Amino acid sequence: MYNSPRGTRSHALTGPSLLLYGKKTTWSSLALRLQPALVYTTKVQAFHTSVPVFKKKTPAESEAESQKKLESLKDSPKPALYLSLGGLIPFVAVPLTMALQGTYWPQLAFAQVAYGAATASFLGGMRWGFTLPENSPAKPDWLNLANSTVPPLLACQALLFKDVAQGAVMLMLALGIALHYDISLLPTYPRWFKVLRVAGTVVMISSLLATVALKTGPEKSPVF
Repeated sequence: MYNSPRGTRSHALTGPSLLLYGKKTTWSSLALRLQPALVYTTKVQAFHTSVPVFKKKTPAESEAESQKKLESLKDSPKPALYLSLGGLIPFVAVPLTMALQGTYWPQLAFAQVAYGAATASFLGGMRWGFTLPENSPAKPDWLNLANSTVPPLLACQALLFKDVAQGAVMLMLALGIALHYDISLLPTYPRWFKVLRVAGTVVMISSLLATVALKTGPEKSPVF
């Protein structure tokens, strides 16, 4: 029996009426229950689909940063700047000579790796010497002294490879680790020296990569 809300009169629900009543009741209650969820989902979707805003460097900021790096190079002592630039000549001269001749010379490639090994050893020993003065900001502790021996050890390993290309890859690893020590791990050097180190390492590694790339060409022994 069904009690009407307007009175006490009741009537029997037949099969179709009962089925229709159940559908109306179920759909109505389901709609009421889903409405808050739909609203919440819409809000969440609107939140996630919003475009994130990232702070990017403007061209003016990038230009100012580049200008600051150039000023740091200009502020570097002239002997350090000129000697560093001169020390890059053997790195650049080897792949440049082979590229102009159109021939890969393994003897020149090995000479480049040997010179690079000496350079990596120098960069490692420079850290050791930087810790010796009493007023030095870097202390002669395990962190500085032990890390200063890593580039020379890798450079020595680079000379033991029979394949010059493998030695060049090992040498690039040594130069990269030395740069990481000087810039990130042990940041006690002046800014001008850090900028000089980054520029020099980029030139050295690029020259070694060029030599490795030229190995695919015909080989020739230079005549002295």
